[in-house]
Amino acid sequence: MATQHISSALQPPALSDAYPMANPGYGKRSTPDQRPCSREDFTLLPMRERYVAGFIDHLPEGASMSVKQLAKQLPLYGQQAISEALTALSVAGHLRRVRCAVDAGEETRWVFRTFWSRTARDNEWWTAYLATETARPQRTAPSVPAPPETNRAPEPPPAVPQQRMAPTCEPGPSPAYVALARLGRENHRLALSADDCAALEPRAAEWLARGVSVDYLTTALTAGLPAEINSPVGFLRRRLTTKLPPHLPPATTTRPTPATPAARVLVECTECGTPGPSEALPDGLCRPCRETCATGPGDPSPTLPAPPDIKTHMANLRNLLKPV
Repeated sequence: MATQHISSALQPPALSDAYPMANPGYGKRSTPDQRPCSREDFTLLPMRERYVAGFIDHLPEGASMSVKQLAKQLPLYGQQAISEALTALSVAGHLRRVRCAVDAGEETRWVFRTFWSRTARDNEWWTAYLATETARPQRTAPSVPAPPETNRAPEPPPAVPQQRMAPTCEPGPSPAYVALARLGRENHRLALSADDCAALEPRAAEWLARGVSVDYLTTALTAGLPAEINSPVGFLRRRLTTKLPPHLPPATTTRPTPATPAARVLVECTECGTPGPSEALPDGLCRPCRETCATGPGDPSPTLPAPPDIKTHMANLRNLLKPV
C-alpha cells in the first residue's frame, strides 16, 4: 500500500493550460522519428528522472524549458534537483541544450533551444541531427517595403561640407585585444587591465587563427562562470588554454547570400552552460563536467532516494494534504 502511494505521488502532474511558453523561436523542440508514446517510456530511468522526463515529454512545442519554470510545475523537487535530473537526461540521450546564432546584417541574434527526444539517442545521432540544424537557414525579419513611387523628381541630397583628410595614424588594436578588453562589459568580474589584455592577446589571437569568430571567443570565455573569480587574468588564461578549439579544415561549401543568413548551432553543456561543437560535448557535457558528474545512464543508484528520505518525503506529503 505504501509503495502504491509513493508511485502515485511521483506521477508527473497534469499539464496546465497556463504553462508558460518561451518567446517565439525559443523553448522546447521535439526531434523527428520518435517512437509512439507508451507506458514503457522512461522505465529504465531512476525515479526522479522518470518523473521529470514524463512531464517534459507532454509539454507543447515552444514551452519554456528553464530550470526555474520546471521547478515551479514540479513541486516534489527544487531547482537543484531539476538541474541534476536534466543533466542525467542529457547523459541518457533524451535532450540537448543548444544556442543558435543567426547573422542578420551587423547583428548576431542568439536563440536558445532545448531539443527533446522521447527515444534515447546516442552521441552520433545527436551530432548528425544538430548538423542539419546548423545548415538550416533561419527566418529573418521581414523587409520594410519601399515607399510608393511619385511623379515628383527626387530632391538632391543635402550638401555635405568637405572634411579635412585625417592624418595617417598607427594601426588600432587587434580583434583579439579588443575582445579581451570588452569582457569586463559582458561581466564585471572579468574586467582586465591594459597589461592583462596585452599578456593574453597572443592566446586569444590563436583562437581567431583557428577559424572561430570574436562572438564565439567571447561566449566561450563568459559562459558558465563560477560563483567566485579571484583572479580574472588567471581564470581567463586557464580557459584560453584548456578550451582552445581544434584547427578546422578549410570550408568547402559556398557562403550563404545575405537573404538567407546561415545559422551556427553550439551545444551547451547541460551542467554548466559552456558552449561548443556537438562532437566536443558527448552526452551533452563538457569534459570537466563529464569527469566530475557522479550520475551516469548505467549507474542509477545515486539518484534513488534512501529509505529515510522516503519516510520524510511521505510525511511532508501528508502534511500538504491536511485540510487548512
